[in-house]
Amino acid sequence: MAVLDPNEIMFTAFEPTVNNRFVMYVDGIPSYLIKKADAPGVTLNEIKLDHINVYRKLKGKAEWKNITLSLHNPISPSGQQAIMEWVRLHHESVTGRDGYSDFYKKDVSLSILGPVGDIVSEWIIKGAFIQEAAFGAYDWSSSDPTELTMTLSMDYCILNF
Repeated sequence: MAVLDPNEIMFTAFEPTVNNRFVMYVDGIPSYLIKKADAPGVTLNEIKLDHINVYRKLKGKAEWKNITLSLHNPISPSGQQAIMEWVRLHHESVTGRDGYSDFYKKDVSLSILGPVGDIVSEWIIKGAFIQEAAFGAYDWSSSDPTELTMTLSMDYCILNF
């Protein structure tokens, strides 16, 4: 006969994390400019081994997915200028010079907040660099604010807590 655990059948209070409670820290970009950020994700690739009439599968290399950020573009301080300063560490358009990875790779932090502003979860994104930056679109028929987007690639991520 099955024994029921009271903890499983009675109400258990919990507080879910919500999408609008986060702060992202990127060196050189003010946190209040970042209005939307993807959470880290990982793909665990497979290795297929042939053996007579069957395959055996093993876990291959882990690949961290790119993170897309949406940013506000205030006039001052300029959001475009903040992104371009980081882009210039990757590649300088005027001279054609590329930078060393020590200069353009940064560690980024994504802190998930609780209802009272406490940090309840934290991702450390190691070796992040800009894979793509888009500086918005302009349209005479719209009065919407300009939105900047950035795609970050990284070496790996750590979930602290």
